[in-house]
Amino acid sequence: MKKIMFSFICLFMLISFAYAEDKDKNSELAKEAKSAIMVEASTGSVIYEKNSHEELPMASMTKIMTMLIIMENIDNGTLKLTDEVAASEHASSMGGSQIFLEPGEKMTVEEMLKGIAIGSGNDAAVAMAEKIGGTEEDFVKLMNEKALELGLKNTHFDNACGLDSDNHYSSSYDMAIMARELVKHKKVLEYTGTYEDYLRKNSDNSFWLVNTNKLVRFYQGVDGLKTGYTNKAGYCITTTALKDGMRLITVVMGEPSSTIRNKETTTMLDYGFNLYKVNKLISTDTVVNRSFVKYGEEEIVNIIPITDINVLSLKSDSDIKPEYKYNIKNIKAPVKMGDIVGNVDIYENNTKVNSVELTVEEDIDKVNIIKAIIREFRDLVMGKL
Repeated sequence: MKKIMFSFICLFMLISFAYAEDKDKNSELAKEAKSAIMVEASTGSVIYEKNSHEELPMASMTKIMTMLIIMENIDNGTLKLTDEVAASEHASSMGGSQIFLEPGEKMTVEEMLKGIAIGSGNDAAVAMAEKIGGTEEDFVKLMNEKALELGLKNTHFDNACGLDSDNHYSSSYDMAIMARELVKHKKVLEYTGTYEDYLRKNSDNSFWLVNTNKLVRFYQGVDGLKTGYTNKAGYCITTTALKDGMRLITVVMGEPSSTIRNKETTTMLDYGFNLYKVNKLISTDTVVNRSFVKYGEEEIVNIIPITDINVLSLKSDSDIKPEYKYNIKNIKAPVKMGDIVGNVDIYENNTKVNSVELTVEEDIDKVNIIKAIIREFRDLVMGKL
């Protein structure tokens, strides 16, 4: 009995030591950062975090929110890439990183985006803020409204470019949420993923843009997003990379140097890509069931997930199973896409890891009274045969 107990204690200590060793290794991913996080973009799953909710200066990573609002305005049609933007005296007076806009100088929205995404131009960011909001102050209100919409609890903006201010802060967790939202706008990655370009090309005032994010050039798969530095914030970076169908987002804040910032970011990315994979289970165009629609113009409707169903897991073998639950008896016309008719729970090794709601594939109106009577008669007759 004592021998068995001793063996059990040894085994327990071995497992505990291995776990502690792995935990310590994980905690070293961003040793020098004040705050850090790594998430998988399609699922939002957190792979690693360190002080991820601590409120810290975010420097030019601010421009992630600035670019998000710009891209949303482009997508909803209120702004075009070819629209001209004139630089005001205020925009031209910005310190820090610049594309050196002259007061009254005009560039297209696309050129301004390049200036923000590649060159981290504070003047370009403020010029775009004024284009959209009328004033930088009113644009900042839009930024804070968007932060509330995204559920960011540790973020407040005081300007559009990232200059230090006591009331201007975020957390690595909140930055990751902003980044996850921005990468949904694929067009912006064309700019954030560009290493070098030119503004005012073929003119006497040509300006060479070199991406402040050197990982775009030196780490395979990196196509964004935004660096930041001020004396108060230290060296920061939000990075995204795509490999083998999986997109990772990393954030480090308060690093002591750009070299360490890049080194710890690549360590995080290596860790994520080496150990994890995304299981793409079901897409929004997959019919998971069909249901009768009571009183419907169409009697049968396809049931689909309301969003794609992805699960992040370790590359080691995992048993992943979906479990469907339907409110089929409750489907009555009229019914519209987006109406919830059930859900699918995802289990990994018998542990629930995700749940996605189910909806109908198309809108179905209520049947008219004449057609309803004909159906009742048909069903009555068919029931007797």
